[in-house]
Amino acid sequence: MILSIPAPSSAFFTTTKPSPPFPRVSKLCFLTPSYSLSLRFRSTARRSTSFPCVLSSLNLHAMAELVQDKEVFASAEVDYSKKKNRTRSRSFLDATTEQELLSGIRKESEAGKLPSNVAAGMKDLYQNYKTAVLQSGIPNAHEIVLENMAAALDLIFLDVEDPFIFSPYHKALRKPYDYFEFGQKYIRPLIDFRNSYVGNVSIFNEIQEKLRQGHNIVLISNHQTEADPAVIALLLETSSPHIAENLIYVAGDRVVTDPLCKPFSMGRNLICVYSKKHMNDDPEHSEEKRKANIRSLKEMALLLRGGSQIVWIAPSGGRDRPDPLSGEWYPAHFDASSVDNMRRLAEHSGAPGHVYPLALLCHDIMPPPPQVEKEIGERRVISFHGVGLSVAPEISFSEVTAAYENPEEAKEVYTEALYKSVTEQYNVLKSAVHGKQGLGASIPTVSLSQPWN
Repeated sequence: MILSIPAPSSAFFTTTKPSPPFPRVSKLCFLTPSYSLSLRFRSTARRSTSFPCVLSSLNLHAMAELVQDKEVFASAEVDYSKKKNRTRSRSFLDATTEQELLSGIRKESEAGKLPSNVAAGMKDLYQNYKTAVLQSGIPNAHEIVLENMAAALDLIFLDVEDPFIFSPYHKALRKPYDYFEFGQKYIRPLIDFRNSYVGNVSIFNEIQEKLRQGHNIVLISNHQTEADPAVIALLLETSSPHIAENLIYVAGDRVVTDPLCKPFSMGRNLICVYSKKHMNDDPEHSEEKRKANIRSLKEMALLLRGGSQIVWIAPSGGRDRPDPLSGEWYPAHFDASSVDNMRRLAEHSGAPGHVYPLALLCHDIMPPPPQVEKEIGERRVISFHGVGLSVAPEISFSEVTAAYENPEEAKEVYTEALYKSVTEQYNVLKSAVHGKQGLGASIPTVSLSQPWN
């Protein structure tokens, strides 16, 4: 997704009032079927691939001013203490069989507590998840499906009853309920680790060391599924646990409004933005969305100013999709303005900043719809499959663009260098996973391994 942010005025950099939570566009998210893995916020005091962030209207001077702003921009904190003892339905948590779980959906729908389309989406999600996990051949697959889906359906239902509101910067909710571990546990049975690979573990180690030294890291990546954050964390949990748990994702508004995906988003660190692609879906709220993007940008700048931050961004504007003619998957092209402005934010943060190209292959476990959909609530198709993740050495803007005097040309050249690296890594992962070459698919610049073995 691509951000469209209006040029900020000087008042934007001197305001002394904390921003309100990330605004909700409407309640339409509860009126459309389907779901997205993602992130959530509840009402202001309470308990997430995708978005290529194009900070397109901010010039270098404006961003420098933003980073120099000394105000501490407080994001809304979540307080669950008042929610712990709330009386709530046990329709899903008490279920011990598939029949009881599906009966719970029907019961809450008939009671008027679940919109019919959300109930249909929950049932469809259960069936698709069950089919995918059974493909894994895990001996206790039925028990895993029941346990994970009971937790997911309960959290989805809880959000319908008491919608969570995400702040511009959402910190993963780990207490009293650990949403991060919930997402990990849910996605883990969908990954065929025997046929999954990580490229260049040594560079991930290098990144972790830079973070310990107070440096900022920006990962310029392709984006494949709503499950990207969980896939990344699962592949890195053994070799790079700090990255796995502390990575901040620039996330589009759709993953924090779809009721079927919000519980997954709540467990991730997010900078929440509105996509340029959907900025004018509801013209009445376009200006509100632009203002929200400015608040989110300020949050990101202040985070980077503190150092030791690692941010993932997909500057393509959305998830990769297969070629309509060949059916082949490949990373969607990057938006140069998005890449350039993210780079400049990192460079002017006051802490050393580094940009690394990251490639992700995981579309098989949860492919997006063939085309971009305007309405919230896509249908999730889920499968058990091998996945891959790879990072390449840092790419320096000054080194790559030394021969270019034209700023626009330099911007394009740098973006192409990042995209070329991501594509090269992606093709190696594709050969390893889809081509069945395994570790033999490694090349001099991409060394594959399975750090969990």
